[in-house]
Amino acid sequence: MTSSETRATPSPSQEDYKHELYPYQGSEQFLEGTLGFIREARDGGEAVVVAVPEEKTALLRAEIPDDDTLRYVENSSVAHRPGRLIGAWQEWIQAHTAEGRPVRGIGESPWGEVRSSAEAEELRSHEWLLNKAFSAGPAWWLLCPYDTAGEGAALERMSSCHPTIRTAGRSEANGTYDPQAPFDFIPLSHPCDPYEEFVYTSGDLPALREKIATCAEQLGLDDRRLRELHLAATEVAANSIRHGGGQGVLRTWSEEHRLVCEFRDTGYIDDPLKGRSRPTRTQIGGRGLWLVHQLCDLVEIRSTPVEGTTIRLHTELAY
Repeated sequence: MTSSETRATPSPSQEDYKHELYPYQGSEQFLEGTLGFIREARDGGEAVVVAVPEEKTALLRAEIPDDDTLRYVENSSVAHRPGRLIGAWQEWIQAHTAEGRPVRGIGESPWGEVRSSAEAEELRSHEWLLNKAFSAGPAWWLLCPYDTAGEGAALERMSSCHPTIRTAGRSEANGTYDPQAPFDFIPLSHPCDPYEEFVYTSGDLPALREKIATCAEQLGLDDRRLRELHLAATEVAANSIRHGGGQGVLRTWSEEHRLVCEFRDTGYIDDPLKGRSRPTRTQIGGRGLWLVHQLCDLVEIRSTPVEGTTIRLHTELAY
């Protein structure tokens, strides 16, 4: 790497969160950009948290091992579950920010191992929601490597989620960033045929759970996973009854090796971050959607004042 490629870029101010895309091709470019980023951080007395796929972690660790200022986190439990990632980052950086030390992060989703089209869309939504989640602090700097070997449209959409972009070791403002993307900016796919439909209201939760159990058992889903799905479904349906006009519609179907339970009602969720941060001990309310994200493999939420709310719970089936 030449001296011009390792020239440090100034850190964000203590009031800022910086979210940067690093497009690259192949392992050599991945290492070039990420190692430069780590070395810049160390030169500035900053800590670094790295959450990348296992094979990328091995490449980086072979060059720079863990120490007090560099932490490689094990992220397999959240990498494919976008709704859990903001809470994970909050926990990963908490120790360093509590010490008053500036923090950088390197985060790359396992795009080559994405398990469904819905997961891919939610991972991209997560990238945009990071800007909203950390806009009020704490101050830290997240670099998102992205392999450009994929389709151009996917790269364009990723770019729209990042205010800055990294090129030749330097940060630049990203002209394609969209700071106003709405909550419903990625439409849900159409339900797969055939699907079952059930209208529920107060007093119908036992029948709703029975409908889900019948569908789940036909697909080989039982025991612990079915209990978790029942708990998540009960929470969502109860919220429909309480906040969504007193009733809702359940649809169930299978797609891409997953059981999908969709809940529709006339209510409106005005905060796209609901359920993505771990509730505090003193928090009153707001724990239900966080629990749903912990119980399901994937959660899709779309909500507008006009069309109401749709929530899809995905549970992986045995292959």
